[in-house]
Order: sequence, then C-alpha cells, then structure tokens
Amino acid sequence: MEDPEIGIPSLSRRKFLAGSAAVLAGSSFLAACGSATSTGSTPTTGTGSTKYTFVLIVVVKGDPFYVTMQKGAQAMADKLGVKLLVDGPAQFSATLQAPIVNAYIAKKVDVMIIAATDKQAMIAPLQNANNAGIKVISVDTFIGNGDYTSGPVTFPLSYVGSDNVQGGVIAGQALIKAIGNKGGIFIENVTPGISTTDQRQQGCIQAIQATNGAVTLVGFNYDNDSAATASQQISALLSSSKGSQVNGIFGTNLFSAEGAAQAVKNANKQGQIKIANFDAPQEAINDLNNGAVDLVIAQEPATMGSTAVQYGVYALTGKTSSIQKRFATGYVVIDKTNVNDPASQAAIYKSS
Repeated sequence: MEDPEIGIPSLSRRKFLAGSAAVLAGSSFLAACGSATSTGSTPTTGTGSTKYTFVLIVVVKGDPFYVTMQKGAQAMADKLGVKLLVDGPAQFSATLQAPIVNAYIAKKVDVMIIAATDKQAMIAPLQNANNAGIKVISVDTFIGNGDYTSGPVTFPLSYVGSDNVQGGVIAGQALIKAIGNKGGIFIENVTPGISTTDQRQQGCIQAIQATNGAVTLVGFNYDNDSAATASQQISALLSSSKGSQVNGIFGTNLFSAEGAAQAVKNANKQGQIKIANFDAPQEAINDLNNGAVDLVIAQEPATMGSTAVQYGVYALTGKTSSIQKRFATGYVVIDKTNVNDPASQAAIYKSS
C-alpha cells in the first residue's frame, strides 16, 4: 500500500551506536547491521510545581510498548508535579478509542497525550478536545499526515515519536543484508490507515527499491494485529507459487512477526527465511534467542512519554517556544551478536 504522507523532518538527534563505531547512515548501515543503535534525547525538564491533570491515551492497554511509554511519562510527571492518568481500549480500534477521548474531554483534563488508533478517524474526536481547551500531543502515531506545521491537521502541539519511514528503511536494510543482498522480501503488515505501520512498510519498500532489482518485493498482506491471522497468511504464501521467492519477511509489529515466524517454523524453513521484527518486548527477544526471528528493531517509547509530558507542561506555562512540532526518537537494532550488550538490554520494553 502506498502511503501518500508528506515527508516528516529527519531525525535531528539520531546517532547510531555501532560495535565497530561505524555511523549508520545510508548504505553504511549495512556494514553495521550486527551492532546496537540508540538515538533520540529528551528535552531539558522544567521546574513546574503546579498540579495539572494529564491523560495518556494509548492504542491498547497492557501492551509492553505502551507500558514502557507510561513509565517514561510517569517519571516525568512525578518530577514536574503533574497528575497523570492512563487509559486506552482493550483492542486496537478507533471505535473503542473515541469514547475514551470523549470521556476525558468531559473530565476537563489539561493535556491529552494520545497514540491515535487511526490517522483519519481520530481527527474529529481530538479536534473536539482541542476546541474544549485541552492541549493535544501525539505520541507514537499521528493524525492527518503528521505534519503539524503545514499539513491538513495542525492543532496538535507536537508529534513525538519514531521516524517510521526511517525505521522501515533500517529494518529493510538489515533484512536485505541478512538474506545476502539478493532475493525476495514479503511484508506482513497490520491494518491500512495506521500511520506508523503504513510508514514502516513504505520505508522497507524504499530499502528494497534502493537495491536496483537485486532484492524484490514479493508482496504484502494485512493481519488485523493477529498473530494467528499472520501465520495463516504466511503459511498460504509459502505453499503458493510465490513461496519459493521468499527469502525474508518483515513483520511491521510484534504479532505480524510472531505469526510469520510460526508459519516459517511449521514449513521447516526456520533459518532459511529470515524474519525482522519491529518492536522489542521480551517475547521478541525470546524469539530472537530461540532462532524464531533474526532481527529486532526497538523504539524508544519511554522517551516518547517523558517528552510529551514535558511538552505539556511547557504549553501550560507559556514556554511554547521550547516545543518542537516534530520530535523524532530513535531506534536500537538488535540481533544475536549484540542482544546482551547494555544498549540492547536497556531497549527491551517493560511488561509491568
């Protein structure tokens, strides 16, 4: 699926920690695939003491990515004297998330930090929050096209999250190296319309196209955030005429990669078909250590949470000049060669 997003500014704080001290930029990333990558930084905190009420609304409650984000947000809230509430739907659904937004509009919170479940469907509910005087900050995902300076949606104060096109490129480049720089890659995606996974697919396709035909895109599919569906889809793919073309699979989130890994194992092709997993809960690291997946791409959700809370305080205390409309966090690339390194271990998401 082509995602017609307006380009987001590149990561101004991106730095890559490589075992060989190589800078991971452009094609040089391929030489450092086996090393850890850490990027992003948190803005300097203020000294606020006024009690404000913030709400962090996540995509799915209990997901380790958002648990880690909550920990970062709570640490900053404690530091700045902010009351932080956390909520979210039990399933990845704009239909379930919109009423939660409405409930916190009614509670008159001061700041709403939200990972929107859909970049179009959540515009109207969040516009209502803004109209009610609530400061809106996007984390992880965005609404509209994510360009809050000149795009179609500009009322959110900031979009704090990974550069997911860049993340898709990084995952694609790492997977391309893992398959020997030639062959076919299949993308197992979640649901059309999710800003983050749309862009990860876009970035992976860019990495494939940059090989000038040495690596081809076999195809892509959507599993509705279900590992079981992903497994069924990949099993069907591997038993089809296209199966022999697949050398690598990019799972754009945990469940997509888990399902793909199970299908590959069932087909007795574990190790032959390489799998890249986007996001790094402990389950993904277990899969890496067990050989079910070959690469894990970790984001920095704690930094997203802490930065968003700091930005909310800036907005409420007249320090809007300190708020960047786009604050891009970074990645850590984990494989078996560096999984036990401190940078990699620190990047693993927390489940509680």
